[in-house]
Amino acid sequence: MFRRYVAGGGRVVDTSPLYGSAEVSVGQFMGEASEASEIFLTNKIWATGEYLGDESHAEESFRQSRLRTWRDTINLMQCHSITNAQVVVPLLRSWKREGKIQHVGITHHEASAQEALTKFIESGEVDFVQTNYSIFDRNAERRLLPSAADNGVAILINLPLEKARLLKVVEGQPLPEFANEFGAKTWAQFFLKWVMAHPVVTCVLCGTSNPDHMNDNLQAMRGPLPDEAMRRRMFTHMEAIPGFSSISTMPWYPGKEQLYSGLIRDAQAKARNRLKQ
Repeated sequence: MFRRYVAGGGRVVDTSPLYGSAEVSVGQFMGEASEASEIFLTNKIWATGEYLGDESHAEESFRQSRLRTWRDTINLMQCHSITNAQVVVPLLRSWKREGKIQHVGITHHEASAQEALTKFIESGEVDFVQTNYSIFDRNAERRLLPSAADNGVAILINLPLEKARLLKVVEGQPLPEFANEFGAKTWAQFFLKWVMAHPVVTCVLCGTSNPDHMNDNLQAMRGPLPDEAMRRRMFTHMEAIPGFSSISTMPWYPGKEQLYSGLIRDAQAKARNRLKQ
């Protein structure tokens, strides 16, 4: 699947210690493929620590990530979901100064965290921010994306398909004819091109384990992107589709059994409680 991804034009791989065996899979590809040097690898630090100010978990996480991915220098290392950021971000900055990573980033997947992400943009502490943004959830347009433009911070987008909920809403709906004007041949390409067309967006991340879906997603990089007038037309079209306005009430990956433990929320609550003590 990695080889198909690279052959199709993919050059960014985003992983994390939280994504099961993903780091090991990425590392196997990096260790075997001649194309590995072309890949911009983005990884994450997930470390809550045993006590306030504990750096040991983050340092061990980083050590393991370098071993698993076969990279002495990682292109982008991010603080996963703003967890323990007061410890992790300064560490990331020190690793950047030491040449262990090239860029510092911070991530989250919920619009409620975008105010905090924006503060990191304005602080000058990060080079990249990863946030959620889609044709359904446009909250990032309020402050985060304009701030990134003003401060020269790169933007990675997660959840562009709303965890497959956008695709569920348009099941059985014909793709509008005007999609031909910007080369979208499927609904996935329609939604991805809408996000990619925002001038501040650097890269759109699509997670999938289906090779056919991956190939479909990669085609969104081909051909023209919609201009601002077309993006407004695309949004207006979606507003008329039943169920679009209530996507947030749908389960992630509708129709599939979900095993989401709430690990991120639990760790964030734990970190907040430490600060109150």
